[in-house]
Amino acid sequence: MKKLLSFFLIGLTFCFAFTGCSDKPKLDPDNPVTLTMWHVYGEQADSPMNRLIEEFNHTVGAEKGIIINVTLMSNTSQIGQKLLDAQNEVPGVPSMPDLFFCHSSNAEELGVANLLNWNDLFTEDELNNYVPEFLEDGKIGDVLAVFPVSKSTHVLYVAGMQFDRFAKDANVSYDDLSTWDGFFSVAEKYYDWSGGEPFCALDYPIRCVELNALSKGAENFYTEDGWYDFDNPVFKESWMEFAQAISKGHIVVSDLYSNTMVMTGEVIAGIGSSASILYYNDVITYPDNTTEPMNLQVVPLPKTKDADLLITLAGVGLCSYKTTEQKAEAAAVFARYITEEARNFEFVASTGYMPVNKGSFEKIKDYDFESKAYENLYTTLFEVNETATAIREPSFAGYYEKIYALYDRLREMQPRLAERFANGEDAAKLVAETWELFRSIE
Repeated sequence: MKKLLSFFLIGLTFCFAFTGCSDKPKLDPDNPVTLTMWHVYGEQADSPMNRLIEEFNHTVGAEKGIIINVTLMSNTSQIGQKLLDAQNEVPGVPSMPDLFFCHSSNAEELGVANLLNWNDLFTEDELNNYVPEFLEDGKIGDVLAVFPVSKSTHVLYVAGMQFDRFAKDANVSYDDLSTWDGFFSVAEKYYDWSGGEPFCALDYPIRCVELNALSKGAENFYTEDGWYDFDNPVFKESWMEFAQAISKGHIVVSDLYSNTMVMTGEVIAGIGSSASILYYNDVITYPDNTTEPMNLQVVPLPKTKDADLLITLAGVGLCSYKTTEQKAEAAAVFARYITEEARNFEFVASTGYMPVNKGSFEKIKDYDFESKAYENLYTTLFEVNETATAIREPSFAGYYEKIYALYDRLREMQPRLAERFANGEDAAKLVAETWELFRSIE
């Protein structure tokens, strides 16, 4: 009996030392595990993310027994609702994916308990390779639910050919666009020069309002339920500055994305995500089908006069829905693969995003970009990374549904506001109407 017990203990020791005596299913190239994925990196079949996934499937995936299968391509404004519909098994909606890209607010709505905590799958040494602010942006409480693969910020795009003609006649320059005061002045001059055309379309005007307010010293202007404190005087002042330019027709809330309006000549500038570079063409096509070169220029978001530059920290991250330990292990392998320093930079360099590894920005200096527009963008991204303070976007559950409702209402209102101002109505009255509209969003 003693001899039998000894053999048992030896066997048990051997088991824990070499196999862990775990029944956890391991990755097996002879029996690959498939992870379904939804992503937002271009809705075309030949998107940069699809190319990266194909490369993974033929290399590391084949070696370890992992197949990534893209079942849906969407965009950042729609992915949250689609994920909620999938989670709730809405008829006609594809099944909940194993891997998906979304904002932290979307992840919070899905329930952090339903998502993998990447802290459990990466060692501390591994996590030290990533930009700390980017990791922090993906946390919900103490859980790293949204892993950074790339991050974006907002920049000012300018159609260079058009701007050069205007600038010569109106005696303005790109330097004038470095502050909000200068930006609004240029917008007014362009409106007069062009015979009543708006200068710039804004994709995310509320974020510009927020950054301007923060630069002016505004403290917390959010309420406990994740909306705005309309009694905050500095925030209101900032809103009024942008609302005045909208009411006069100098700038507009974009028709979803400003790049389309720039490419059709409706405006000559657009404030949008750095990832918008994916959707810009090399030419402007006017309504009469005439065209001219775009010569796209990219400059940092304007800053508040006499204040440091603040930029938004935006962009989705990678989430993994909790299912099996084998799929969790496979998800971690894929996350490591797409965020490996050299590969990650190669990926972002064709998408308009910032890399997530420390030191990757240095690669910008010597990189051979595919076009002058991309070079302009990454020169600006390198500059803001060196000089600006990044501010995390709001991540309140339900916040963006309200914001999109606000934008929809402003789009409906802005043509009438500009027309009324042109007909002699007082701008202060029109601006006040936009504030009341904002306050009505619940």
